[in-house]
Amino acid sequence: MGERNSPGSGFSVTPLPAQVPLHGPVLLPVPAVPSPFSHYDAAVDLVQIGHAPATRSRRRGLARTMTRTLAAWNLVRAGDRVLVAVSGGKDSYTLVDLLDEARRRAPFVFEIVAFHLDQAQPGHDPGPLRAWLESKEIPFEVHREDTYSVVMEDARATDARTYCRLCSRLRRGILYTAAERLGCGVIALGHHRDDALETFLLNLLYAGKLQAMPPGYVTNDGRFRVIRPLVACGEDDIAAWVAEAGYPILPCRLCGSQDDRKRARVERLLADLEREIPDVRAVMAAALANVRPSHLHDREVAEAWEEAAGNFEPRR
Repeated sequence: MGERNSPGSGFSVTPLPAQVPLHGPVLLPVPAVPSPFSHYDAAVDLVQIGHAPATRSRRRGLARTMTRTLAAWNLVRAGDRVLVAVSGGKDSYTLVDLLDEARRRAPFVFEIVAFHLDQAQPGHDPGPLRAWLESKEIPFEVHREDTYSVVMEDARATDARTYCRLCSRLRRGILYTAAERLGCGVIALGHHRDDALETFLLNLLYAGKLQAMPPGYVTNDGRFRVIRPLVACGEDDIAAWVAEAGYPILPCRLCGSQDDRKRARVERLLADLEREIPDVRAVMAAALANVRPSHLHDREVAEAWEEAAGNFEPRR
């Protein structure tokens, strides 16, 4: 068992929808009633003493984008207890920092608990992250479990070039166990807009399916809602903010040492397109929210749309 610095027990898991799909996660529906965050967006002003104007502007922009995503998809609700996965990278620092600020300013009560998995990578030191969380007075737990050796042994045995799939599966299982133990019914991940676009292109070009990263979904077993509050935030915007924020970034030897040729090719493709179409990432992200089901070639989608089309205004 790893080091813990977590709040007391006694919290029940947030209730989830009664109907859970048999295959694959169910997407969170667009709320029929406004999210409490709908009234919060106008009040989002994360100006803090000590930040230069440009820094305040970057932080405020990210915060507004995040809270609009929270509102549009009703990702955080009154009474929620949210486990925030914090790897120690730029995205997870931004996520937990902005979610903590949102929690303090929201017109309803919810809680967050930061969770860091120490995978026993050689030289890994979670001390700077722990000190930062303590300085921010954010409840947290640092859990140590040697998944590094498992992943490296598997890579040697299978001659794998990438570690992502196994590493992700192991981390996900540990996250779910921690969330249940800490009474968290919601798990927040730090994926941003560029992650969603790259995943969409990988699935399109290499797997033959139209699939990106949803803002939120319910796990197969119905125990947790998994949310991505930063999914509309651009990676460049996050990187620019982090460069000035002074977060004590923790390097990951697994992610930084592997040769993921497909993902690298997709990243180059986006970069090439961006030179010709400067706002291509924003355009692609808009396309993911502007689907024409009647013009796709999936029979299940066509049948579902035929039944539901009358409930929506025609799109041009």
